[in-house]
Amino acid sequence: MSAGRLTSKLIRRTVLTLVSLLLLLLMAGFAVGVGELSIPLQTTFYAFGNKLGLTAVPLNRIHETVIWDFRLSRALVAACSGAGLAVCGVVLQCLLKNALAEPYVLGVSAGASTGAVSVVVLGLGTGAVSLSAGAFTGAFAAFAFVAILTNGARGGSERTILAGVAASQLFNAITAYIISTSANAQQARDVMFWLLGSFSGVRWPEFTLVMTVVMLGLAVCLWYAKALDAFTFGEDAAASLGIPVGFIRLVLFSATALMAATIVSMAGSIGFVGLVVPHVVRYFSGPLHRPLLLASAVVGALFMMLADIVSRTAIAPQTLPVGVVTSLVGVPFFAAILYRARRKL
Repeated sequence: MSAGRLTSKLIRRTVLTLVSLLLLLLMAGFAVGVGELSIPLQTTFYAFGNKLGLTAVPLNRIHETVIWDFRLSRALVAACSGAGLAVCGVVLQCLLKNALAEPYVLGVSAGASTGAVSVVVLGLGTGAVSLSAGAFTGAFAAFAFVAILTNGARGGSERTILAGVAASQLFNAITAYIISTSANAQQARDVMFWLLGSFSGVRWPEFTLVMTVVMLGLAVCLWYAKALDAFTFGEDAAASLGIPVGFIRLVLFSATALMAATIVSMAGSIGFVGLVVPHVVRYFSGPLHRPLLLASAVVGALFMMLADIVSRTAIAPQTLPVGVVTSLVGVPFFAAILYRARRKL
């Protein structure tokens, strides 16, 4: 009986993994094909097969150039960004015991934006500090600011959100001040559009970096998945099980800050992905964090690629910032969660 259950569980996991990979491939192929130059899905997969040496189908050189030099890298960066933000949302909602916690709401994205803009506009640390390092510094500063404001607060669920709002306003004000006083007109236009979220400038080097960071962050979160399960019942319960609460909180906060900062440094401040995706996935997968983290990463990747497609096609030939698309989905969801919480009081 035990062996049968183990086999059934293994088969179910294998099927889910294969289905997830298939959905990701189909969405990536669809994202590559959408644009001013329409590319059939079959052509995309042939181009991929040719690159890997699996096929030798002659293709239009223009199509191949568009696929490999522009659209595929963009789709993959969007997928990694969505996965990373969704994982951040899962972890923060557990650690803070707040259904509204995610990098954007807690001001982490705003802090990362300030750090990245400081590097770009002010040239801080040029040659020694990268854009991602500046964003990470800003993200961690926002975390520290929220932690200071909520330190010692009992039942601080609402206080945490209020502290996040304050952090967002503070770092957004700093960013606006830097742009207003130090950026030229072209820099100001580029930075303001980037802050709303855009994957238009990302290429393969950016994909390599964001994939490495997100995979590392996901691996760390999965390593501590059982600890996150214990955190669900409170820090006292986790400590009673022998879990080093302070150390694990620091590690997981650092992992989420690193993922959020890397994503912001490449694509700008994209909100509500870490809010919407974990709640939707938790409804189907349950509260255990190992399957929740994996499923949220997959759904987050799909959601972000779809949002990027909408951003490129909604007002074509112009491009809508992807952060606008995610906010149009996320704000009603945010309001619904607040309304449900109000009814429970």
